[in-house]
Amino acid sequence: MKSDTNSIVHTAWTSGIVIPGFNIPYLPMMAPVVKALRDCNSFGLIMVARLEWEKFESKGLRAIRDEYEKVKDIKHTRLHLDHVPVIDEDNRLVDYEAIIAEALELGYGSVMIDGSRLPLLENIASTSKIVKLAKGYGVPVEAELGAVMGHESGPLPSYEELFISKRGFTSQDEAKQFVIESGINWLSVAIGNIHGAISAVGRQLEKPKARIDLEQLALLNNAAGIPLVLHGGTGIDSDYIHKAIKLGIAKINVATAIRQPYERLLPQGIPAAQDAVYHTMVELLRNELQIENSANILFKQTSEVK
Repeated sequence: MKSDTNSIVHTAWTSGIVIPGFNIPYLPMMAPVVKALRDCNSFGLIMVARLEWEKFESKGLRAIRDEYEKVKDIKHTRLHLDHVPVIDEDNRLVDYEAIIAEALELGYGSVMIDGSRLPLLENIASTSKIVKLAKGYGVPVEAELGAVMGHESGPLPSYEELFISKRGFTSQDEAKQFVIESGINWLSVAIGNIHGAISAVGRQLEKPKARIDLEQLALLNNAAGIPLVLHGGTGIDSDYIHKAIKLGIAKINVATAIRQPYERLLPQGIPAAQDAVYHTMVELLRNELQIENSANILFKQTSEVK
């Protein structure tokens, strides 16, 4: 198989394997994440979102890329630009085109534009610009339709209220239109999943136990016809995760599960915090996601990994 990121995700999608993406809000987290992927012979994406250099300490696109170059293992990792919003969680307009263009120049293997706070047609228009830009680099584009909540600065309703009301859930009719008219490669969907809190006071709070509307996911899988992405993977019961993989989820984002152990142990020093990340990663890969040795399946001909 081809070893570009889009081909790898498509192989996962057709093979019923999930590719986890791990957000890096602190640069020293990256090394233990890559080590765990290697030691478990698993494959995952190393990711940074705009909010992680705005509100945490990942420092920026170039800093993440440079750190990745030090520790990367191409049988086990690729570099992905996560959420670059058109309008951010604080309702500010973002120069998303410039950020994504920089990432492409720096060699990121896949990028995400997040126009989910826009009306449908504006989301399509903004996303289409990035698809056209990324096509020149041969890089796939992820986009979001619906609203995966949790990053907003204000208080949210209770999780039960959100789930029952289906507030922000992705519509299958809109998903079909969005995929066709935008030309995206992967679609992030809202089906009961939520992001972890990023405010200074909420970072160590336990995430609500989320669940997935599997019936809605099945409809979206049929409507979209491309790999689907589940953001906010921390806190969702593994039974839901494995059912979701069978219904089109090819990529799952993990942030809170590895960030909180790092932050809790950081007062004891960076090595202790890194150890916490490593052990959490191994547990996730082996037991929760059950993707130990996924690299062998995704790269059946390792000589083609370049």
